Amino acid sequence: MTEAVAIGVMRQAVETAVIVTAPLLLAGLIAGVLVSIFQTITSIQDNVLAFIPRAAAIFVVFALTFPWMLRIISGFAIGLIRRLPELAR
Repeated sequence: MTEAVAIGVMRQAVETAVIVTAPLLLAGLIAGVLVSIFQTITSIQDNVLAFIPRAAAIFVVFALTFPWMLRIISGFAIGLIRRLPELAR
């Protein structure tokens, strides 16, 4: 395997990881901003209030997007396994 092929595989792996985790990260970001705005308006500074909505939002988005995530990751793994003879040279 040449350096270019190894870098290409790693780049594709990182791109796949970013694509798969983006919905979860965006859900956590949006929930965190909304909770922060709520805490600022009400002057309630409770760590549990900051954590639970964020965790719930991430869990809900994970539950909704899991089949899509599985398809993306499986596609990447299958493509990598199919290219294995080419990569082993």
